Amino acid sequence: QVQLVESGGGLVQAGGSLRLSCAASGRAFSLYAMGWFRQTPGKERDVVAAISLSGRSTFYADSVKGRFTSSRDNAKNTVYLQMNSLKPEDTAIYYCAAVQRYGRSWYTKEEEYDYWGQGTQVTVSS
Repeated sequence: QVQLVESGGGLVQAGGSLRLSCAASGRAFSLYAMGWFRQTPGKERDVVAAISLSGRSTFYADSVKGRFTSSRDNAKNTVYLQMNSLKPEDTAIYYCAAVQRYGRSWYTKEEEYDYWGQGTQVTVSS
């Protein structure tokens, strides 16, 4: 099992940046593919980014491509989401998720993930 704790959310003006962190406890963090999702009230949880076991392969939703970057430090059991050029429409609760599965480098569907953090609020003001 793995426990996930996100941090780094907050209030930022449009055009600003934030870096979210997701710290994992438990063993064998490097065996988990990781994902970042976000959710706004009344909507489904959507994938933002996903990253492979090694961190060498990543996926980004079209809405954040070129602005967000995901990385991971397996020695620190942490995955990051660097968010630049933030827009008001990026306002959401952001979640990190983990899955121990093999066959693909990353996963983009909510139901593919087994473990979730509690979420961190990101608010972008215009």
